Amino acid sequence: MSIIIHGVNASPFVRKVRVALAEKSIPYELKPQMPGAALASPEYLRMSPLGKIPCLQDGDYTLPDSSCIIAYLERTHPKPALYPENPQEYGRALFLEEYADSKLVETVGAVFFQRVVRKLIFKQDGDETIVRKKIDEEAPPVFDWLEQQIGDREWLVGTRFGIADIAVASPFVNYAHAGERPDAKRWPRLTAYLQRVHSRPSFKALIEEEGQAFKAR
Repeated sequence: MSIIIHGVNASPFVRKVRVALAEKSIPYELKPQMPGAALASPEYLRMSPLGKIPCLQDGDYTLPDSSCIIAYLERTHPKPALYPENPQEYGRALFLEEYADSKLVETVGAVFFQRVVRKLIFKQDGDETIVRKKIDEEAPPVFDWLEQQIGDREWLVGTRFGIADIAVASPFVNYAHAGERPDAKRWPRLTAYLQRVHSRPSFKALIEEEGQAFKAR
């Protein structure tokens, strides 16, 4: 029985898991599920009690939360490894994943929510006041920090593509869907890094899939 991932393709957290699955060449099925306890069935809430996405279903085993899911996949399908073996690099990768899932999503994800989610899901105009505050005030320090973390590295941790890269690059896909990208003149390393990550087949296929879905709407 193949793995089932419950979620929707534009979620940065669902995308995280799908990229990890692609990198590990693990077959799976994506089963549509909107986030939020109010939109979830009792059956789904038994699998994901917070009503969040994604949620993995592997036979009789279910597990919510993108970070937990990828950690599980690392144990069940250890090659290629997405987490570094070195303890210090491992700790750095975990922090960067947490930073991306919290601070970065709160910043660039909010732009996507206002410009895309509110229009497509709630049939409302987004609040550009919120958008401008995120872009002009909140995003620059976040981008500055990421620019420093990248430095002259090809990947964020060690010498291999891994979980930190997946987590950090995923919310920027939503930012692009909302019509925004980091200024290449101000953040050249971040811009080049995102181009490098998003051009990987695991990311590129999903970005194209999502773009076609938005056009269809």
